[in-house]
Amino acid sequence: MLSLSAVTKQIGGLTAVNRVDLEIGNGQIVGLVGPNGAGKTTLLNIISGIISPTAGTVSFCGEDITGMKPDRICRKGIAKTFQIAESFPNLTAKECVMIGVIFGNDTAPGMKEAQFQALSILAEVNFPSGKVETLNRNLNVVELKRLQLARALASHPKLLLLDELTTGLNPKESNEAVDLIRKIRDRGISILIIEHVMSVIMGVSDRIVVLDHGEKIADGIPHEVVNNQRVIDTYLGDFNAF
Repeated sequence: MLSLSAVTKQIGGLTAVNRVDLEIGNGQIVGLVGPNGAGKTTLLNIISGIISPTAGTVSFCGEDITGMKPDRICRKGIAKTFQIAESFPNLTAKECVMIGVIFGNDTAPGMKEAQFQALSILAEVNFPSGKVETLNRNLNVVELKRLQLARALASHPKLLLLDELTTGLNPKESNEAVDLIRKIRDRGISILIIEHVMSVIMGVSDRIVVLDHGEKIADGIPHEVVNNQRVIDTYLGDFNAF
């Protein structure tokens, strides 16, 4: 589904991403981990079109999408959440998701259908039903995280890019997020997820990719990756801690 070839991003004198190759198949969950500053978010921003690579290519469903604008990439089937859970502060949760339904793909539903889909998606991500008409500026972090995920799903993506979805959540909320990620994958949506909580990554990923200083240093099934000595030295430390 997704194929990256020698993707590179230079920012000033810094090489944030260095010749990264990556493939994601249909229905796969791939975890993306590494130290802070490893280039993980930059890579997701390249895939989603927020920034363009300095070199290399990004292909999606057999089409070269390198450097396309984010709105075009979204309509082709790639949606992204962000580290900081922000949204349109003066819109309600329902209205925010309706925007994704109406503008996130080429189906162009009417307002009544958009409202129906928005409420259905909010329920799917366990957003509190009593807060669908609440202004986004009055939502807490957990609710904003669920809203952001709902807005991404509203575009009916084939590939979902999740940037630290469980950051700031307690263990119970993180477990609920993991269950939700699995349910999304079971619908046939592929997922690339950045996460620092190794118990989450280990529990949900089919494969794990590790970046360090912009370079891919490991790519394999979870058990292989966490026993890779370079990964242990660079990122994990004593894996027994997990």
